[in-house]
Amino acid sequence: MTVASTVTGSVSFRGYRTWYRITGDQRNGRPVLVVLHGGPGSSHDYLLSLAGLARHGWPVVHYDQLGNGGSSHIKDQASDFWTVELFLAELDNLLQQLGVDSDYVLFGQSWGGMLAAAHAAGRPAGLRGLVIANAPASYSLWLREAERLRAALPPGVNETLRRHEVAGTTDSAEYFTAMRVFYDRHVCRIDPWPRDYYASFMEIYNNPTVYFTMNGPNEFHVTGTLRDWTVEPLLPRIAVPTLLLSGRHDEATPATVQPYQDLIPTARWEIFEESSHVPHLEEPERFDAVLLAFLNELT
Repeated sequence: MTVASTVTGSVSFRGYRTWYRITGDQRNGRPVLVVLHGGPGSSHDYLLSLAGLARHGWPVVHYDQLGNGGSSHIKDQASDFWTVELFLAELDNLLQQLGVDSDYVLFGQSWGGMLAAAHAAGRPAGLRGLVIANAPASYSLWLREAERLRAALPPGVNETLRRHEVAGTTDSAEYFTAMRVFYDRHVCRIDPWPRDYYASFMEIYNNPTVYFTMNGPNEFHVTGTLRDWTVEPLLPRIAVPTLLLSGRHDEATPATVQPYQDLIPTARWEIFEESSHVPHLEEPERFDAVLLAFLNELT
């Protein structure tokens, strides 16, 4: 394995800046793996372990989507500023500015998986493969399954959550404690949370503008502008090899992932039995093996 170099910087986008990090050599003849984080309104930190793929000869691009992390923080825009189209345009701009739009693979996790699917449905000429990790195909499916998972929480937890949601007190300490019960079951089952995951969690907590506007107060109470969004109609247009990843205990339950399997002609699906929403952290060895096998099939 080679020693991977790292370069960081930012590109201009509509008067703002998109921060990026490149690990590995872009000139080694392999497609660049571009990583789309979740949220929206999170940061790349919890996916940083994917940079390890560069040691196997795969250059990796992480970036922070507009509004959080190292990219421009914007708090003075109306809610209609934050759209799916904005983030698709930001991705297109990043690919072009970095000069990787002619030969790349997308890895999208959670919301980033839906965004990656929407991008792939446009059939960009340079896209070689697609990984959709822990992502629902629609928010209506996500919310339906969240209700089922909430109902199975220990006695009293869902009642506490509902009481605060009705009262509009989702910023209370009691609500946060009850919320963590869901997160510890269905988002990240490692105790304590890994540092990289916690960094991204705190990014949303410290600057919730994008997350609250588009998603809502947490993973299972979606009240934002994405609550009716779906990529299902786009999926039959995806023509590149596609790998689906999810965890057995994932908040992105099999029912939320199934449309990808049914509608993308080239899709295949791997479920991680000991994981929830972040199998790259919960089962890192198997995750690396599955992802590398898929990537190596593309060359």
